[in-house]
Amino acid sequence: MKTLLSGLLASIALAPMVGPALAGQVLITEDEAKLPPPKGAVAADRRGILRGPKIQVVAVGDTVHSPTRLQLKFESFGGTKIDPDSVKVTYLRTPNVDLTPRLKPYIQPGGIDMPDAELPQGEHLVRVDLKDSDGRPGTTSFVLKVSP
Repeated sequence: MKTLLSGLLASIALAPMVGPALAGQVLITEDEAKLPPPKGAVAADRRGILRGPKIQVVAVGDTVHSPTRLQLKFESFGGTKIDPDSVKVTYLRTPNVDLTPRLKPYIQPGGIDMPDAELPQGEHLVRVDLKDSDGRPGTTSFVLKVSP
């Protein structure tokens, strides 16, 4: 009985620490989504043979609901490694919004995996830039379409 009671008390004591961790992390705020889009900005797909790192968006569908899992995979070539400190994520608005600090805990050499990204409804153009251990750049832009 004493073990059960101490386990229960430990669970209650830890509950405040676990609660916020289970909540989603705001990636883009409502106010940021209201900023005007940059003129002439479109998502670009990289083509051709390049030695720089590749960034792949792991999509679960054309549109997502918030909160959603934001997952990107990084691939390097020629024996190089991705430099996680070089990763920069930008929400393309006027002015641009640096999302890197919000994503920092989720950035690894193999990619980004944010399990519960909270985003407002709409289309959000995001650019990811990074470098490999040889300093070669990689970049991609993509649109996150969030439905109600």
